[in-house]
Amino acid sequence: MSKYTKEDIIKSAQENNVEFIRLQFTDMFGIMKNVAITLSQLEKALDNDCMFDGSSIDGFVRIDESDMYLHPDYDTWTIFPWRKHQNAQTARLICSVYKSDNETPFMGDPRNVLQKVMDEAAEMGFGFNVGPECEFFLFKLDENGNPTLETGDEGGYFDLNPIDHGENCRRDICLALEDMGYTIEASHHEVAEGQHEIDFQFGDVMLSADRVMTFKHVVKTYAAKHGLHATFMPKPIYGINGSGMHTNMSLYYLKDGKNAFDDPNGEMGLSETAYNFIAGIMAHIRGIAAFSNPTVNSYKRLVPGYEAPSYLVWSASNRSCLVRIPAARGKGTRVELRCPDPTCNPYLEMALCLAAGLDGVMVGTRFLMAQETDIGPRLRQTVIDARETDTVLTQTSIRNALRSLKTQGALDIIAFEQHHPTFDELYPLIRGTVTKAAYEQDEPQAAQIAIGQVLGRIHDVKPAAQIIREMVEELYDMHQRVSAML
Repeated sequence: MSKYTKEDIIKSAQENNVEFIRLQFTDMFGIMKNVAITLSQLEKALDNDCMFDGSSIDGFVRIDESDMYLHPDYDTWTIFPWRKHQNAQTARLICSVYKSDNETPFMGDPRNVLQKVMDEAAEMGFGFNVGPECEFFLFKLDENGNPTLETGDEGGYFDLNPIDHGENCRRDICLALEDMGYTIEASHHEVAEGQHEIDFQFGDVMLSADRVMTFKHVVKTYAAKHGLHATFMPKPIYGINGSGMHTNMSLYYLKDGKNAFDDPNGEMGLSETAYNFIAGIMAHIRGIAAFSNPTVNSYKRLVPGYEAPSYLVWSASNRSCLVRIPAARGKGTRVELRCPDPTCNPYLEMALCLAAGLDGVMVGTRFLMAQETDIGPRLRQTVIDARETDTVLTQTSIRNALRSLKTQGALDIIAFEQHHPTFDELYPLIRGTVTKAAYEQDEPQAAQIAIGQVLGRIHDVKPAAQIIREMVEELYDMHQRVSAML
């Protein structure tokens, strides 16, 4: 049931001197669109009588099907705290798109896609809570007002003034969001220079998706006010951490509101429903990734060493895994999917996560959790399986990765032989040599092969340096075999 009525919204507009209302919706690519109306047209909009040309929106309809209607969600009514002109204010309503009969939801509207999956969950007795964590960068502008790659910021994780030069901008963003009804849980500088994160309270999935779209709009607006450019690009600069949108999720029972993932008597404090949900996510993650990580740049972030997931496994603690289980239990029991980035369409990303999780619940399967020492062998087997079925590999990509490993990393690693190096000592050397060479050649698959093959055999039984030498030789043998086939 809506917290606002039609009369409440009209009264609020009149009392707050609202003269313009933006009717917002989102296209298939996660780009916010809007049409502005004046106060005199507000009642018409609230009656679902506002039309627009859908054929001009990418991914919507053909020109002969262009008449479409906007149905505002009354609960999204809010007044923009920054849009004042001579005491006249601007408000907004987020809308769903309907077909020309004004009765049939248009399924090319991402919001309607999410609503459809929510209805399926409700039939199973579940609601879905989501808490996204959006990261972004702030860059300087040049003399022509165009964005640069200069941050003017030497800050790192949790730093503050005078090192954190984006603190004032971040503060104004938080204040604006709170004026718009957000509960801000934390705001801080992130790991990379010029990188920031603002966390807001979790909520119902539709509310959270709406809030992600509004959040990105507010961040870009206030960055411009501070003479900065905000970007949600996952990896704008090579060699530093990228920006993710970690998605925390939990099902709850509609009948009593209890967290369906929580079971104090279960293994790790998780219910069977939680394990099934994880299994569903893992089973469908390749399809989800096309939407949760929709750009080429998205996959430049998903490399080892930068707190981004790089293993198709789940864990209770390891942040390099695809799925992590945070320590909180009770109402806070949740599953964290770590691969999404903020360029995604949040409605589609969250709809896919819910649909995948529900599929796991219906099937009732489990996906074996990876222990910390399991990650290497699992990755190695994943790479081997992929190599046997994937014809994308090229002689050049293999040569680039192996040449870098042989001439740089392997020599440094072998020098540790007498010391019997640990995984933590070896990992930066391997990652730095292999990943950098493959990244610069735009060959992420070469990096995956080399790292998977090398790290996959590191364990405590045999000196790691000896294993590295063996794996280098195996990699070169593989290179020769593949070269002969090409």
